[in-house]
Amino acid sequence: MRAKAEQSPTLALICSLSSHSSFPFVSKGMAENSRINDNHGVVLNVENDCITRDRPTLATKPNHESGSRNSIPFMKKVSPRLRVSTAFMQKLVAEVLATYIMIFAGCAAVLTNLNYENVVGLVGISMVWGLVVMALVYTVGHVSGAHFNPGVTISFAIYKRFPWKQVPAYIFAQVLGSTLASGTLRLIFNGHENQFFGTMPAGSNLQAFVTEFIITFILLFIISGVATDPRAVGQLGGFVVGSTVLLNVLFAGPITGASMNPARSLGPAIIHNKYKGLWIYIIAPILGAISGVSAYNVLRLTDKPVPEITEAKSFLTESKN
Repeated sequence: MRAKAEQSPTLALICSLSSHSSFPFVSKGMAENSRINDNHGVVLNVENDCITRDRPTLATKPNHESGSRNSIPFMKKVSPRLRVSTAFMQKLVAEVLATYIMIFAGCAAVLTNLNYENVVGLVGISMVWGLVVMALVYTVGHVSGAHFNPGVTISFAIYKRFPWKQVPAYIFAQVLGSTLASGTLRLIFNGHENQFFGTMPAGSNLQAFVTEFIITFILLFIISGVATDPRAVGQLGGFVVGSTVLLNVLFAGPITGASMNPARSLGPAIIHNKYKGLWIYIIAPILGAISGVSAYNVLRLTDKPVPEITEAKSFLTESKN
């Protein structure tokens, strides 16, 4: 039955909570759904001595001391700030899986070469890295943008080709994928086959830093051309990027391990607890990536306005949803 009840202390507290946005657990929907009349009464349903609202904005909790049921605030909707879309979760899963596959394949080639009398060789290792990157770009490029690399994510965010709010999640996904792949390889190649497959300078730290900066500069300069310029042949993007990785590993592999990717170096370092020279493989690739993207932006010739350029889509451009 429908009645208009006077405000009890409990209901007064509920109405107060509903009308004040400073309480994080009380949604605006509750305030809108609360039907407060001009004399501060509330339209209620009274059934079996239990007071409830017309619309299900309140949950009831038994009061064991008094034997009655008192209404308490209950928020059924998650705050928009905490809401994560399904599409974004798919992007993160794609980054984790793709980075896992890339690190597993590339580092497995390195381990196989170390344990089986150089059967793979430098050319073979280079081909594995290049082929796996090419395959993954075509596989998940349309899902996550095919970053696999914090340097790519950060450099594209700087030039407004990727939303900054998604950068931490992407970097976490990439490092997670690399660490999981490294852990898997540690389990497979155990005993006397358990060798470090991370990246360490073969010479001086300066030599390694400059080399990593240059090869990452080359990689991102080429990525910017084939992936972000609408005049480029986008269908060949994966092939060109994979070929660039292969080229860089061929000449820089013996010097630094040709990381070009902080996540590639972080995963093995975490699993083997070896951090010597790791700072080189974090700072140099990021600086090289930013410089490579900056250099291509200087060379970009177009009559389009800047906002239209920054919104151009490619396999490395992310939607902002």
